[in-house]
Amino acid sequence: MTKVEKQPESIRVSAGGLSLHVLQRNPVGHPAVLFLHGWLDHGHSFDWLCDELPPTWRQIALDFRGMGQSAHLTGGGLYHVTDYLADVEGALVSLGVEAVHLVGHSLGGTVALFYASANPKRVLSVTTIESLGPSGGAADAAVKRLRGFVADLAKVRRKRTYPSVEAAAARVRENNSGLSERAAFHLALYGTQPLSSGGVEFTFDPAHRWRFGFSSDEEQILAILGGVRAKVQVIHGSHGFTFDDRQMRARLARLGSPTPVTVEGGHHVHMDSPKEVAFHIERFVAANS
Repeated sequence: MTKVEKQPESIRVSAGGLSLHVLQRNPVGHPAVLFLHGWLDHGHSFDWLCDELPPTWRQIALDFRGMGQSAHLTGGGLYHVTDYLADVEGALVSLGVEAVHLVGHSLGGTVALFYASANPKRVLSVTTIESLGPSGGAADAAVKRLRGFVADLAKVRRKRTYPSVEAAAARVRENNSGLSERAAFHLALYGTQPLSSGGVEFTFDPAHRWRFGFSSDEEQILAILGGVRAKVQVIHGSHGFTFDDRQMRARLARLGSPTPVTVEGGHHVHMDSPKEVAFHIERFVAANS
């Protein structure tokens, strides 16, 4: 059997003219699997998981706009959830992928589900990791959210400088206490860039920290999930989110009532237990190809 090179190739694709960064392994492989990262993360967060998956697959890890090595919006542009669907569509069209399996972590899981609902003919399966859609909220919270959005518009897009990647990794762990030191360093290593004046800064656009002006309420989210035609697998960490309350059970029911798979780990369970997560993904993708 011919050995397939597993090191990712760094390439650029376009989403309506916006330059996006993609990591691709085995561009002639089959099936095609697109990995979608969490909030403020990047495609390299799937490195260890991809190492455990079949090298014969076409593995594509996307950096969402304004995160990782993808371009930032300029001229006062802001980010919204539906923009990430445009990133997925742009990447798949640019790469000539007609049918795809989606794997999404956290925010990426929400994007995967929403995209599968919006373009069901292109999606063969969806695996969400620590995600069953956005937080949503009651309709009467809409005014408070809009006011928070307008208040954030006065903020300056300023980046903080860290003396080293290790210092940046420590900051990552402050915000994600469940992350191991190894995982935090990996995220910081590929999520920062060196400065000519010394030190490093994170590559994500600080505007991602601003509050959204609009969020779907629970009925809208359920309607969107009801539009997903692909089979869905839900993986969550033993120390991550819980899917046991009434809201999550209703969402699972809309997705065909998949039983969540519990794997040892926290919110970044695919980095904590990549081999076990890969086992479940490989089996699920094979069953739905």
